[in-house]
Amino acid sequence: MCMVIFAPLFAIFAFATCGGYSGQLRVSVDCIEKTSSNLSIPIDFSYPFRLHQVSFEAPLCDGSREERLFLIGDYSSSAEFFVTIAVFAFLYSLGATIVYIFFQNKYRENNRGPFIDFVVTVVFSFLWLVSSSAWAKALSDVKVATDPDEVQQLISACKVQTNKCGSVLGPRWSGLNTSVVFGFLNFVLWAGNIWFVFKETGWHKGGTARYPGGGAPEKQTGTFNQPNNQGSFDQSGPGYSAQGDLGQPTEYSQVGGPTSYSNQM
Repeated sequence: MCMVIFAPLFAIFAFATCGGYSGQLRVSVDCIEKTSSNLSIPIDFSYPFRLHQVSFEAPLCDGSREERLFLIGDYSSSAEFFVTIAVFAFLYSLGATIVYIFFQNKYRENNRGPFIDFVVTVVFSFLWLVSSSAWAKALSDVKVATDPDEVQQLISACKVQTNKCGSVLGPRWSGLNTSVVFGFLNFVLWAGNIWFVFKETGWHKGGTARYPGGGAPEKQTGTFNQPNNQGSFDQSGPGYSAQGDLGQPTEYSQVGGPTSYSNQM
């Protein structure tokens, strides 16, 4: 039940906090010539974090000229992989919830449903671990690449000691940090569900399916047939009737036979 409730929600939080992120940082360049200074240079970036395509204009502190610069790094692969796994996990968990509720008979038929569910759960557990780890590393690199102190090193005017550069505003990372947390929570949730899905397959009982087709009734039939076989064996004995164990009164009738014959004599 926990899987049915929390898996879709955790997946939504994971891809929403990552895929919907947009951040901004601001740096300042204070030139000797105050007319050339720019005390608030905005730099915007967002998912999927192709930072090498993010550009901004910075003054050269040489008249009114400016230079166009780009951030460093491309972390789109890790971010998109993480979001893709979250979306597919959401879709599968939503579909599995519908099957659990409305198609229980089809799910348990021939043990095929639990087997498929077990395999998919193991795969998603592994993918959540890989994607969350990759995205956590990529996020760490994004934080370094968008650090205002690192960005100032890209600006030519900041390399001149007579000019002063500083940080005005730094990005907020609470949303992306939350996405990493939910990524690992999804891994824990899916990995913990492996045992419960494994019990549905019945493999933990020595390879017998939990919901076999007609296995249990056959065993019961063999149990009740055992007395009948003994009864049929008793029919071969002398003085026993065709009713098996009930043939014992016939033996007593033979004992009573000679008694009645002596009375006639």
